[in-house]
Amino acid sequence: MRKPLVVALCALALAGAGATPAVAAAPSPTGADTTTGTAPATSLTDVVNDTVGSVADTLSGLTAPKSAAVNFAGTVSLSNCSGSVVRMPDSAASDPALVLTNGHCLESGFPAPGQVLTDQASSRTFGLLNASGAKVATLRADRLVYATMTDTDAAIYRLNTTYAQIKSSYGIDPLTLSSSRSAAGTAISVVSGYWKRIYSCSVDGFVHRLKEGDWTWKDSVRYTSACDTIGGTSGSPVVDDATGEVVAVNNTGNEDGARCTVNNPCEVDENGGVTVRQGINYAQQTYPFTACFTTGNRLDLSASGCTVPKP
Repeated sequence: MRKPLVVALCALALAGAGATPAVAAAPSPTGADTTTGTAPATSLTDVVNDTVGSVADTLSGLTAPKSAAVNFAGTVSLSNCSGSVVRMPDSAASDPALVLTNGHCLESGFPAPGQVLTDQASSRTFGLLNASGAKVATLRADRLVYATMTDTDAAIYRLNTTYAQIKSSYGIDPLTLSSSRSAAGTAISVVSGYWKRIYSCSVDGFVHRLKEGDWTWKDSVRYTSACDTIGGTSGSPVVDDATGEVVAVNNTGNEDGARCTVNNPCEVDENGGVTVRQGINYAQQTYPFTACFTTGNRLDLSASGCTVPKP
C-alpha cells in the first residue's frame, strides 16, 4: 500500500525544526475547520508534508510531465495520503461534498479483510488544493460514508460543506466520477495532493485478482511503467486525460519483487496463475460507486446496480 515514505529527505527538510512528521502507521487528523473564504493557518504537519514533498521533487529531479488538461484543482492532501473532492454524475451543487481516498488511508487503520465500514462519525481534515497545487483551505468531514479494503480499496468521506460553498469560497469545482469502466490504452494522470505531483501514463490492462498480504482486490487497473508512484500517493484520483473524469483511485505497487506480500502485490489470473511485476503500480476502479449514491449524495447499498461490498 502506498503510504508516505519516511526517508533521509525528511531530515534534510526538517533540519533545525526540531520536529518529525507523523508516522504513516499511526495517522491522525490535523488542521483547523474552515468553512469560510479565509484560508486557515497552516499546521506544522502541513509544513512538514509540503516541505518534504518539495525537497523530494527538487533533489530527485523526477517531477513527472503534466497533462495540459489535468491539474491539482479539487485534489486534497491528508495526513498520510492523497485524495480528491468528488461528485457523482447526478450530484447537485447543494449536496454535501464527498472526498475519495483509499480504505487503507483511514485514520483508524486498515480495515480487516471482509470488513466494510459505513456511516461512522468523523472529523477528518483535508487540505484543499488549487490548480497549481497550493493549499487554499482546510475542509472537514462529518461522516465516514463508506470504507473497505475488500474487492476494492476505497474510502468516501462526507464533508460539512457543500460543493456550492466550496466553489463560492475558493473557486474550485469537484472532480466527477466516471460511470463507465475505463479501457486499456486510456491516457491517465495520477494526481497526488500529498506530494503535489502528477504522474502521466496509460492504462496497461486489468487484473482479475490483485493480492497483497491478507487483502484481495478485483478488476484492478494496472499502469504502464511511467506511473512510478511512491508512498504518499495512496488515494490519488486517477483521471482520464480526455474526459477529466476520475476512473480509479491509486492504491499500491510492487516495490521489491516479492510475491503477494504487503507492498508487493501479485496478479492472479482466472486460472490461479500468479504473476509478479516489480516496479509496476495499480489502482482500483471507481465507476461501481456511481450506482450506490442517490439524491443528496446519500449512500444506498441496496440501489439497483450497486455492486460494491456490503457490511
